[in-house]
Amino acid sequence: MWTRSVLNSDGLVKHNLADLLLEEIMNGTLPPPGVRIVEGKWARKFGVAQGSIREAINILAQDGFVTRESGRSARVIHLSEQDVAELYELRGAIEGQAARLAAEGRPDFSPLQSAVDGMREAARDKNPEKVLDHDLQFHLELCRASGNSYILEHGRRILLPFFAFVRMRITASGQAASVWNKDLEAHQRIIDLMREGEGDVAEQCVKKAMARFAKTSYDNWERRTPNGK
Repeated sequence: MWTRSVLNSDGLVKHNLADLLLEEIMNGTLPPPGVRIVEGKWARKFGVAQGSIREAINILAQDGFVTRESGRSARVIHLSEQDVAELYELRGAIEGQAARLAAEGRPDFSPLQSAVDGMREAARDKNPEKVLDHDLQFHLELCRASGNSYILEHGRRILLPFFAFVRMRITASGQAASVWNKDLEAHQRIIDLMREGEGDVAEQCVKKAMARFAKTSYDNWERRTPNGK
């Protein structure tokens, strides 16, 4: 935990504050997702200027944990079940195209393989947060491997807030790393298909994986049974 002396003496005040606010988000101390964050309240709590809190919130907004529309207050990100389903559908289209282009362009696939290897190691260590870190790395690298700057740009805009929301949900639900076990091989299969130059098959594999995730993710995060209980 950062102390006030650290906040006052360190030149990275806004980054330290961002870490503190993120901890509050993960602990559920900040307002629930979708509720306005009152900057003055948190400035008083940490004994800093309100402008410093605003800068810290901007950092969290860049990382996807907070949403801030022009002229409006910041709020902890919230995605409904319908939002998640629609985002998976969009991800299927964007990342499927990325997989097809990567299979045609044959870039260096080692960053993708490194991400999957990291997921496997984290799953063995039963560390869901590390699994999630490497999962995000995989999907960002997949967009990058497409060689299309627009796919990478739009992929980042979708993936960063999406994975920030997922991180909050798995922290709140206590989701185990074992949930990813069967999905690890789906990630590996996508890499193998791209290496083999099977662009169309890789694209369909990505889309099918996203459709499957869309059906099960919210149940996993909310610890619901398939019938919704």
